[in-house]
Amino acid sequence: MALSSTLLRSWTFATAALGISRSIRPSWRGGAARLVCSSEGMQSVSTESGGQQAVKQAMFKDASHLIAVNPPRLNYGVCVSDLDGDGEFELFVCGFGFQNQVLKWNGNELVDIAVGTPLEDPETKSIGVAAADFDADGREELYVLNTDTFLGRKKVTDRLFDSQSEQWVDLFSLPRNMDESNMCAGRSVCAVDRLGNGKYSFFVANYGGLMKMFEMTEEGFVADVASEVGLATYPTGGRALVSLPLISHSSMDIFAGNEGGPNFLFINKGDDSGRFVECASAYGLMDALENCRGVAVVDAMGDGQLGLACGNWQGSHRLFSVSGPGPIGGAKALGFKDGDVGGFKDVAPPAMARPSAIRTVIAADFDNDGYEELFFNNIGDANRLFRQSGAGNWVECDIGDASEPKGLGTGAAVADFDGDGRLELLISHGELRAQPLSLYRSPENDNAWMRVKPLTKQGAPARGATVRLVDESGRVQKRAIDAGSGYLCCMEPVAHFGLGSLAGPVNLQIVWPDGAEVTMANVSTRQLVTVFHP
Repeated sequence: MALSSTLLRSWTFATAALGISRSIRPSWRGGAARLVCSSEGMQSVSTESGGQQAVKQAMFKDASHLIAVNPPRLNYGVCVSDLDGDGEFELFVCGFGFQNQVLKWNGNELVDIAVGTPLEDPETKSIGVAAADFDADGREELYVLNTDTFLGRKKVTDRLFDSQSEQWVDLFSLPRNMDESNMCAGRSVCAVDRLGNGKYSFFVANYGGLMKMFEMTEEGFVADVASEVGLATYPTGGRALVSLPLISHSSMDIFAGNEGGPNFLFINKGDDSGRFVECASAYGLMDALENCRGVAVVDAMGDGQLGLACGNWQGSHRLFSVSGPGPIGGAKALGFKDGDVGGFKDVAPPAMARPSAIRTVIAADFDNDGYEELFFNNIGDANRLFRQSGAGNWVECDIGDASEPKGLGTGAAVADFDGDGRLELLISHGELRAQPLSLYRSPENDNAWMRVKPLTKQGAPARGATVRLVDESGRVQKRAIDAGSGYLCCMEPVAHFGLGSLAGPVNLQIVWPDGAEVTMANVSTRQLVTVFHP
């Protein structure tokens, strides 16, 4: 299908790199509220009655000095995974014409441990990345998207790195797999456990070509199975991917955000076939007139139901919550045995919907107050942050040092690297010109938290599993273990919950892609709990 010149212009690296205002959560009492603030510390709202109410500090403080070596570079996607097998997470950072990096927290700073390994791969131009257990050996493999062209056929293949005898081997470079390698310009990749057996596929969103799903066969070959599992589509401007039980109760569905055409929603049939059916129209997610970039899975209304925050390139951003009518007769009427929810409705407030040059969108509870924030990473424009002033009431807030009005953001990821229960934010930059990485932390506070890491039968992170938490007040929160790739990136495979001032124990329910469940009662907070597949 032909792609418009408008879409071509939106890919700025095709010509360049191929080569506070403060918002608050006001307290309304019979009239308007005004902001009173200083350059440091807490802010307050002064009401017409003369009273004051304390509100949040700026969210992020710059901690980039904790990156040991950080020169200006062209970087893109970021992925969080345990790449050295020591049980701790590292950051893989894609280099575009520069070496890839693997940043590891050594107790004092982030150091690059990829030096001298095949993961550096300096001869390629990497843009997207995801991690998952591709061969069901209990350790995650790494899929790296490379591109040297805007759309269509490219000259360099992607990488599929597998750790074998402590050495990284690119499976696509093996003679038996060369015919299956991806030679189309990809944009994002995500992991999908379509059969629920702990053996993940990598699904690739290509731009100007067919999407692909790579799996390892029983004989040890890499094969594209997209056509046989119902994922063959017409060529489109594929941009973003997320995979989780969005419609299904436990099976992993796939949302594909596209440019120059409607989005796709591939629902897992939930049977032994592991096949998918496209149903974006029935569920209200086509958004055909916009050009999707970043996508994040978020509890949009703060009620324990998962929705999608979709950043559209220079178009109205969306916040899709589970509040639409859905298909007549529900998912089961369409033949999905595992169907669980209705349709989706855009509930983005005007401030959030305001167009921007959006890249990555991240949903996370950075301050552990019990409600997720939404981080919008823009290129060549200030980043934005939204928080919930009560369940489902989204307001723009003070992002602090992570505003980066001159930043050329190309990717971002979150994880708790130092084990203090607060998430760190890493932002990569590039495309138009080289810039260093940025690292941010939220201010210290006394809020409680809970972290849950489900594992597959084989012992790898159970990406695509869901975790439901009920706190001592009875409120429900829900997270999906990230499988990549809202746009180019892949977050840590941990469900992170903030709990605010609630210090009491919580109840947990973990559901794996095969439908297996574990419930845990009266779990103490302020800890990381690893949960094995039953």
